[in-house]
Amino acid sequence: MRLHHLIAIAVVLVIGIGVKWFFFSTSTAEAQRIAPSTTIDVLQMHHPNLPEQKMHDMTFVFSDEK
Repeated sequence: MRLHHLIAIAVVLVIGIGVKWFFFSTSTAEAQRIAPSTTIDVLQMHHPNLPEQKMHDMTFVFSDEK
């Protein structure tokens, strides 16, 4: 009985993966069209002259006053 359950689960997984691959795979032309629009300019991210925000962090300041 357990063998039948394992076989059924394996069949469902294989069919599910096959259906997902068939319906949701992108073509090569589509993948090449999408790739250039998702690039990030790394040099712009590491630009040294970006403005900084000054903050006065008092998170771990403890007072002896009660």
